[in-house]
Amino acid sequence: MRRERHADSRDWTFTIGHEELVIHQRYEVLSIVNDVMLGVWFTVGSVCFFFEGSVKTLGVWLFVIGSLQLLLRPLIRLHRYVRFKHLPDTDHDA
Repeated sequence: MRRERHADSRDWTFTIGHEELVIHQRYEVLSIVNDVMLGVWFTVGSVCFFFEGSVKTLGVWLFVIGSLQLLLRPLIRLHRYVRFKHLPDTDHDA
């Protein structure tokens, strides 16, 4: 699997054998993947609370992971709109 990023495009392109996967609007895709993972963590964590012992502890950890991902959500959205841009070096002696 090879990942490319074309200089003139903000798309992500992954080449897998003879197939190519192109991801448009990468921050939107990251946000969607994050939301799906949140659903998985909280669903599995909820089921773990039906059991005792180490399974219940696993449920607690999945809730912690899901909570941290909830914090990640607005950071993904913020990064989509706010970026640092490298300025050219203007520090030369004349």
